Amino acid sequence: MSAVRVQGLTRIYSSSGGEPVHALAGIDADFAHGTFTAIMGPSGSGKSTLLQAAAGLDRPTAGSVRIGDIELSALSETRLTKLRRGRIGFVFQAFNLIGALTVEENILLPLRLAGVRPDRAWIDQVIERIGLGHRLRHRPSALSGGQQQRVAIARALASRPEVIFCDEPTGALDTTTAAEVLDLLRGLVDEHEQTVIMVTHDPVAASYADRVMVLADGRIVHDMPQPGAARIAEHLAALGHRRSLANGAVR
Repeated sequence: MSAVRVQGLTRIYSSSGGEPVHALAGIDADFAHGTFTAIMGPSGSGKSTLLQAAAGLDRPTAGSVRIGDIELSALSETRLTKLRRGRIGFVFQAFNLIGALTVEENILLPLRLAGVRPDRAWIDQVIERIGLGHRLRHRPSALSGGQQQRVAIARALASRPEVIFCDEPTGALDTTTAAEVLDLLRGLVDEHEQTVIMVTHDPVAASYADRVMVLADGRIVHDMPQPGAARIAEHLAALGHRRSLANGAVR
């Protein structure tokens, strides 16, 4: 069974001039359990919209989203919130940690909000995996950017979610720290059979994934098993060149 499946996924917004904008134009995709997928594409391609719709953060205009065996469109807002808290983890470019809470309190926050008793053995395993057991009583301001992102990943894992959605998780990090965070995500897939779906603009970050999906104009234009950073960059450059030519032709 797929961890996530989207079918006919369409998202239409109204532009400032009142014209419809097709952010997603009927996307079909399966994301297998225990895999790492990178979603890429130029600005405005629909990659973040796809992530938000697949994660239940945004309701699509048409089409379906399934997390495991659950169809999200059939859920009320209350049930959708409960599903997101229990079965989905989120990691963003901004770490979104609560400054007044300690590292441990930030990690446990989703469980407390859901009224769920922490599985202490699992939490201890997660803390050991992120390598911050010695910083549990520190506040986020005392941590480096990479350490804060590790806390955010641990928070996403606290409920043992079926899938983790990451939106530019290394965008605010330097190259070395970004590699450490990507190694951590890769390890979660390899060692814990976690499912990770990550939006990124960086071919090097995408090279950590098993699969690279490239979007343009709300459609999937490439869907490849890991092609390597160089080939990813070539695809993106070619796509950018074609868009430039198209825009020039329109002018």
